[in-house]
Amino acid sequence: MEKRVMVIGEKESFLIRTLRKKLSESGIESFYCPPNIDSIGKRWGEKCVTAYYLNDDEHVPNDVLHFLKEHLTESGEQIIFIGDKSDIEQLRKLMNSTLIRECYPRPLDTDKMIKDVAKLMKTGPTAAAKKRVMIVDDDTEYLALVRDWLKDRYQVFMANSGMQAIKQLGANKVDLILLDFQMPITSGPKVLEMIRSDAETSSIPVFFLTGRNDKDSVMQVVNLKPEGYLLKTIEKQALLAKLEQFFAR
Repeated sequence: MEKRVMVIGEKESFLIRTLRKKLSESGIESFYCPPNIDSIGKRWGEKCVTAYYLNDDEHVPNDVLHFLKEHLTESGEQIIFIGDKSDIEQLRKLMNSTLIRECYPRPLDTDKMIKDVAKLMKTGPTAAAKKRVMIVDDDTEYLALVRDWLKDRYQVFMANSGMQAIKQLGANKVDLILLDFQMPITSGPKVLEMIRSDAETSSIPVFFLTGRNDKDSVMQVVNLKPEGYLLKTIEKQALLAKLEQFFAR
């Protein structure tokens, strides 16, 4: 099935119909979906881009917001929001910024949005063909940074806690985990132990991410026998080279 743009909105208003018409004229297929988790859930796999169009006095229902946050995080995708500036500012506070691709104020600059959507849907390696990398770190800014570095070459999943990572691994198979060594509540070593104790995940290679490079700290990491470790000060090109080298084995 060809992937399309899912346009969510309280009702299929004239503005949404106009947007869908212009998408179609640009060669991009779309479909409308009402803002309830049953409807969105049933059609989640039919899309590769999600856009939420907020009409006047419309707000994202709390259960839908939670559904979107969870499913976008698990799939490594991002969402586009369209709405009044005040509504967009509120959404930025309610939703992790790493999950938002772009926010467009109304009146919508349709041409700009369509260019962005076209870029997202541009031909190239499909998500299924890309290696799948999970980043686990309690620092959401670092998560967003590394995701931005990797997203063009890999299908990226993010988790901001050890338990969220374990939950996601139950639903998503990944080829590599970049795991923060020092996290509150469930530490990196504990997460590694949980991964290795489960037959479904035990073979997934893990690279520890560490912010400390003194001898004792490095030995503490190495003694747990991960696939490798990376300093969190690593720069983009060096990280990409390390991952390319790993996957070329």
